[in-house]
Amino acid sequence: MVRMRAVVQRVDGASVVVDGETVGEVVGEGLCVLVGVTHDDTAAKAAQLARKLWSLRILQDEKSCSDVDAPLLVISQFTLYGDARKGRRPTWNAAAPGEVAEPLVDEVVAQLRGLGATVATGRFGAQMRVGLTNDGPFTVLLDM
Repeated sequence: MVRMRAVVQRVDGASVVVDGETVGEVVGEGLCVLVGVTHDDTAAKAAQLARKLWSLRILQDEKSCSDVDAPLLVISQFTLYGDARKGRRPTWNAAAPGEVAEPLVDEVVAQLRGLGATVATGRFGAQMRVGLTNDGPFTVLLDM
């Protein structure tokens, strides 16, 4: 079963640049979250992911973003569903189309903000340049 997916990185600063403009940024300790959406994902799954991200204890001293009011940078990433098992060119069949994915990524952000999080974002569908300092390094894969 394919489901909503997130790659979560503990960072000491992260940013997203589109056309030379910084559109989202986390300064200092926080999380950079790449979110992939598949065809059967729902708003309930987005809310579940938001709760998990807000309470995930992967910051310094086993703290969560909710414990220390750490910000999150959330970026849509359909390539998390790339499948390169056959041939040399990945397929993206498991990734939801933009009209399905964009509202669900927006729902993750809205749910996080509803929980009290400070959330920066990328720009859906744009060519983005993501820069970050992975603190640890520490990276976790979540499937909801």
